[in-house]
Parts: sequence; structure tokens; C-alpha cells
Amino acid sequence: MNKNFYITTPIYYPSAKPHMGHAYSSIVADFIARFKKIDGFNVFFLTGTDEHGLKIQRAAEKHNKDPLQFCDEISKTFKELSKILNLSNNDFIRTTEKRHHISVQNLWTILEKKGEIYLSKYSGWYSVSDEAYYLEDEIYEKNGVKLAKSSESTVEWVEEESYFFKLSKWQDKLLDFYEKNPNFVLPKTRKNEVVSFVKSGLKDLSVSRKSFSWGIQVPTNKDHVIYVWLDALTNYISALNYPDKNNELYKNYWPADIHMIGKDILRFHAVYWPAFLLAADLEPPKRIYGHGWILSGDEKMSKSKGNILDPIEIINDYGLDPLRYYLLKEVSFGNDGNISNEKLENCINSDLANNYGNLCQRVISFCEK
Repeated sequence: MNKNFYITTPIYYPSAKPHMGHAYSSIVADFIARFKKIDGFNVFFLTGTDEHGLKIQRAAEKHNKDPLQFCDEISKTFKELSKILNLSNNDFIRTTEKRHHISVQNLWTILEKKGEIYLSKYSGWYSVSDEAYYLEDEIYEKNGVKLAKSSESTVEWVEEESYFFKLSKWQDKLLDFYEKNPNFVLPKTRKNEVVSFVKSGLKDLSVSRKSFSWGIQVPTNKDHVIYVWLDALTNYISALNYPDKNNELYKNYWPADIHMIGKDILRFHAVYWPAFLLAADLEPPKRIYGHGWILSGDEKMSKSKGNILDPIEIINDYGLDPLRYYLLKEVSFGNDGNISNEKLENCINSDLANNYGNLCQRVISFCEK
């Protein structure tokens, strides 16, 4: 039996400080990593930050900072959060690191040599906030502003020269892969979403941008930077020293056992990522698990609503273990869950103070007697 186990969190986008959703993904992944260690597995647990793209460039400009300086400062808060959450991660990857650039450019070169990438022109709706492209039927208009239906983020019309990945070519092969690997996407409701999306028809994917410079350059064309998701997803293998497939990390831990992600980035991980890997003759991961959102009260957290919950503030007020306990017990795994001070206090008082506290008090008293 293979006793190696590789689990990852999504790499977080450091355009603003961490929120409870980031903490939840990390805590759940850490819980699984710790369990597998107890079960005798050699665990490699990865987290990190995704630091390229137009959103980061604009955020840096807004703060009158160089993009790398801006990323250094924000990424540091995510690294510190890993320590505050007491994560057992083995590595923290940043997409601005040299080892990552080498991996991404190598993967691009392979895809280009295999004829999976071609140069053309892109025109369509793009969300800077999501770093995602949307089709006409995936957007709607509200108060004269175009928004993505899935995230309600603003989209803007983009027309520019771009490299494309032949995603349409992989439609049937992806459907065949899902059928042969029924547990590749979990929970099953998420798998149904993915299969339905692929069956509806895949179009070739724009995988470079020319209108901004903050990213990894296309090796054969310095006017283009690589699309942030092709860049970001590669972190899962760049942390294993890809393209050196003979090193111990890659040999022992790839393909990954679980990519733990939020459901909002399911398409990138369950459609684009396996297509990129299959096209480069690399094995896809074994499982993508798309967990639900952590709601603030009954609403999704967003800066515009002003309902972002700061995990560090909650930990300072209530402690780390009570927060970890609440998120793992009270949030039905795979579904949305909500958190509020009132619910957290009720859980702590009922379970930790009354039930477990009373048990400990009785056992200790019994031992003393």
C-alpha cells in the first residue's frame, strides 16, 4: 500500500488580508493532514499565495507600491495566518518564486510544442476580480453594469491578441476521464456541475494577456504574460520540484491525493487543470474537493457588504481550538456554513465548557478520590 499522501489548500490571492474562508480551507486541509499522519502516512501538506494578475497589479498601484513589494507585505500576512492557525504544512509556495517560474514556463513550453497552444485574438467579457473569462449567457446587467452571474463581480469587455489553449479538443476526453474516475470531483453535487458544464460545450481558453505586465512571461513571446490560472494551478507541482520528475518529492507525492478548494474555483481545478495536465502527458490529481462557503450570518462575505470576518480577531477573542472545533463540527462538510459570535459562543459554552468541561471535572474528581 502506498503510504504517501499529498494534500493542498488553494493558494490564496493576496489582494487583501485573509478572511474566514481562507481560514476554513486551511483548517479542513490541516485536519485531514493530521489524521493521515496519525494513520501512518507520510504526508506532504502545501499552502501558499497566488501573486500575479491584473487584480494584484491594480491593487499595488492603488497603494502606490511596486507589485512585488505589495505581494511581499500581503503574502506575509497569509504566512503568519498559517502559524496562527497552527497548520502542519510542509511548504508555503509563492508564485513569485523562481522555482515556480521555472515550472510554469516549462509546462507552457511543453503545451506549445505539442500544438496545444496557438496565437489568435481574444474578445469577450473578463472579470478582474475573479481573474476569469465569462460567456454572454454567464453575465447579466444591473444598473447599467455588467456582472458575472456566479460571483456578481463586474466584468469588462476585453479585446487583445492572446494565446489560446485548445480546451475544446479535450471535452470528450475530460468526460471520459470523469466517468473512469467517479470520485475525481466531490461532493457529487459539484461533480454534476462540472460534467454539466463540460457537456454544454467547451471553447478554447485564452491563456495569456498582453495589456498588463505583472505575471510570468510567455517563454517565446515577451509581449505576453501567462494567464494567472495556468500560472497559479502549476503551484501544485512546482512545490514538488517539477519539471524534475525524478526527484523524491515528485516521485513520492504526485499525483496529489486531494486539492481542497472552495466551490467558487471548481471550474479552474476540475476542468482547466486536468486538461492542462493531460495535454502535457502528466497525471491529473486524484481528487478535487469543493467545499462550501463560510457565510457571515446568512450572507456570503464580501468587502462591499462590509461583513468580512477576520479569523485573527475571532481567535484573539475566543481562542484557536474553539474556532477549529466550531468550523469542523458545525459546518456540514461540502455545504455552506455560517458563523457568528452568538453561534460560536453557544457552541463553546454547550460543547466545550459544559459537556467536555463537565466530563473532565468529573473524571479528575473521581481520580482524586
